[in-house]
Formats: sequence, C-alpha cells, structure tokens
Amino acid sequence: MSTAGATADPLAALGALPGVADSVESVRKSVDRVYGHRIMRRRSNAITSEAALRGARGSAALAGADWVLEEVRRRADFSGDDEARTVGAALRLTAEAGQLLSVWRQSPLRVLARLHLVAAADKADQVGRPRQEGEPVDEPLVGLPLPSAAEAHGRLEGLAELIIAGGTAPALVTAAVVHGELLALRPFTSHNGLIARTAERIVLIGSGLDPKSVCPAEVGHAELGREAYLEALDGYVSGTPEGMAAWIAHCGRAVGLGARESTAVCEALQRGAA
Repeated sequence: MSTAGATADPLAALGALPGVADSVESVRKSVDRVYGHRIMRRRSNAITSEAALRGARGSAALAGADWVLEEVRRRADFSGDDEARTVGAALRLTAEAGQLLSVWRQSPLRVLARLHLVAAADKADQVGRPRQEGEPVDEPLVGLPLPSAAEAHGRLEGLAELIIAGGTAPALVTAAVVHGELLALRPFTSHNGLIARTAERIVLIGSGLDPKSVCPAEVGHAELGREAYLEALDGYVSGTPEGMAAWIAHCGRAVGLGARESTAVCEALQRGAA
C-alpha cells in the first residue's frame, strides 16, 4: 500500500486526498437514508437478511458466477460445479462476517485466515494460511502482477498493524484500503476476491457506518461492472494520489448503490404492508 506522504496515520492521510471527503459525505447521506426509513424501525432484521443475500450474489458475480438473485435464493445445494461452489462460498462468507467483528480489531490476520477456511474448506492443505512461495493462486479475474509470498506477508502484517492501531480515517477509506490491498496481494491460494469484499463488509459494519449491514457494497461493485472494478483497482495499485482517490471513490459509489438497493427493498416491504 502506498500513501500520500509518510505520516503516523497513513489512512487518515488518504482521507485528505482531493475528492475523498466528498465521497465520504455522499456515502454517509446514502446510509442515513436507509437507516431513516420507517421500515427499518420495524423490520431491520428482514432488511439485513436480504442485504446479505444480495451482497453474496454480487460478490459471486464479480468472481465469475453471475447468477440471478432468485436462483441464489432458491438453491439449496452449491456443490455441483465451480460456479455453484463460488456462490456457496460467497454465501458462507457473508454469514460469517457478522460473527467476526469482535476479533477483527484485535487480530485481523486471524479473521482473514478464518474467512479463507470458510471459503475454501475443500482444499485442506492450503486453507487458513497465507500462500507460500511457489504456490499458484487461483484468481483468474485479477490479472495484476502477483507479489511474492514474502512481499504479501510483509504487507499483510503492515495492514494488520494499521487496523489494530486504529486512527481517525473515515470508515470508507479504511474499508477501501483493506479491500484494495487484499486484491492487490492475493495472499491466499484462492477466493481472494470474495475475501477482500467480505473484509470490506466487516470494516463497514464494525466501524459503525453500517452496523446492521444493510448497505451491501458488493451489490454496487457488481452493478458498476467488472471492467470498472478492475480499472479502479489499477488506480489503487499504482499508489498515486489520483489512483488511490479514484479507488476510494469507486468503493464509495458501490456502498451508495448498495444503500439504494436496500432502500428499494424497504419501499417494497412498505408497499406490501400498506
């Protein structure tokens, strides 16, 4: 991860990049609209459940398993083929995210290992640990150069230290950096994209920005499309202030679209109750 200038709180420095404050404010307004909806006072659990389902579908779509929502809702067996296993992994990760909030701030590496275990339990000798030198990485949709295992381990440790230290950076900035860094490093042998998006979700929930997990950024990332997603990721990997700001803005738009999706769910439930 590159930041604009060496400071004691590099994530906060990213929050000061041009345009990032506008993204942060836009996300806050979008989230507040969902939480202010009257349906949220009576049926927040239903909105959370629906957001989890839609978020998992969106994350799986970005990983190459672009199923319609009703198929994800209907299906009970996700063991049939690669796409089904990807959707199943996304659903398991989304369900697991809420169980790991208390651990994240003390031991983010432990959480990431757990997420990989949940996503890739069928590869027993490689799950739950960062990849080792020479191990291949199954992440065909991210074509960026792969850092060495040693570099990935070092940067992962640095990211964990930043999370544990805390700081004053807005939740959106922290979530975007965690997401971008995991995609850039691909520290596991598989499922890195799914894990990166789940980690983004954990940060947004645990920060208090979206405590009920009703604004699924994964929905927005999928709606914005894979091409835009990878282009924004290129900006993050470049390490330039402009590239970093563009990635954070992209993540902000994704959260806003997730909030819009849940607002529409609230409206549908309200019409049904009328």
